[in-house]
Amino acid sequence: MLYKKISVEVIVVADDAEAVVGELNATLDRLEENRTLFGGDIETLAFEHPGKRRRSALAHTIAAGATVAGALKTARDGMTVALRTVF
Repeated sequence: MLYKKISVEVIVVADDAEAVVGELNATLDRLEENRTLFGGDIETLAFEHPGKRRRSALAHTIAAGATVAGALKTARDGMTVALRTVF
């Protein structure tokens, strides 16, 4: 029979780690009622985030959208002034 190992990495705030581990264990217990699970273990490792926090891809996309919206408003205002000058 073929088996697959499933690895999941979750990063949480240190203060929430124990609660998250407890909920994950409870979820695994419920999953084991319907599926066959072999072994398994939840490890925790404390670490310090190196350097500055980086913006996510979503944050970059939202910022780009705001830039485009600003550029379109500026273009619209320029076209309005140009049309008033022509007519």
